[in-house]
Amino acid sequence: MARLGQRYRGPAVSRIREAIEVEAPPEDVWRVVANPRHFPRWNRFIRAVGDVPRNGLRRGSSYWTEVGGFGVTVKVRAKVEDIDPPNYSRIRLSGPVDAVVTTWVRPAGARRSRLEHEIEYRIPGGPVGELLARTVRLFGGRQLVRRGIRAQKRQVEEGRR
Repeated sequence: MARLGQRYRGPAVSRIREAIEVEAPPEDVWRVVANPRHFPRWNRFIRAVGDVPRNGLRRGSSYWTEVGGFGVTVKVRAKVEDIDPPNYSRIRLSGPVDAVVTTWVRPAGARRSRLEHEIEYRIPGGPVGELLARTVRLFGGRQLVRRGIRAQKRQVEEGRR
């Protein structure tokens, strides 16, 4: 987890970036990673996802996730700021954590793709913020993202068999 050097009226911004090669064309990868209903499969701290648009994500659409651990559950709101299926999305998260999640799916040869996520986040102070910061330190934010992207790869590749 890299700390960016400056503070702007609040917590420092951290950035995590992970990428992986997937044995599937970009359209197949996109169908899996662009569906928020899959989130609980990739991250054990995501308990539920709701209000996902039936016709898929579009610029301006929103949904929520319920994140829990250590006896605390919080709702995180998500809003699609930009999207270009099956290539790119940028989603802003707000609530106890402020973040921007950017996803790229690029061709990487014949029937292969490169899946990449970048997460820039700030964890505000206060009791919930302190708990989230402790959780990120304890479980390792980069490790959580790495596990998630590997789970996405498995889901895509198993669906192709």
